[in-house]
Amino acid sequence: MSSLNHAHGHDHAHGHGHGHHDDDHLEAHGSFKDYTIGFILSVILTAIPFWLVMTHQLPPGTTKFVILGFAAVQVVVHMVYFLHMNSKSEGGWNMMAMILTVILLVIVLSGSIWVMYHMNANMMPHMSNDGASVHGMHDMQ
Repeated sequence: MSSLNHAHGHDHAHGHGHGHHDDDHLEAHGSFKDYTIGFILSVILTAIPFWLVMTHQLPPGTTKFVILGFAAVQVVVHMVYFLHMNSKSEGGWNMMAMILTVILLVIVLSGSIWVMYHMNANMMPHMSNDGASVHGMHDMQ
């Protein structure tokens, strides 16, 4: 009988603690307000670059960098509002993950710009003055 009371007492205490754990769990995952703010920011950070491209508001070179800037900000918004990464959670390890993500983001974006620039320069050779031959083709004639 004492083991039955002990098991019942344990379940009751566990149930009570479990409810408190659910509150902490929900708090750690964010609220409806956080998700709404994240969604609105994501829509804005997508709509503005789309508008810039469709209306040709800026020169093409500037537009590329503006889009990359908006993309970088959007990654951070997703990390904060949807992945709930901040300096307080997980003993600060989430902040370390965010710093690593930002570093990798800079490497990927700058590498992408570099590759696209050089690919365009190397894959689209300049036409000669007469327009009949492509650069390098006059050697074959």
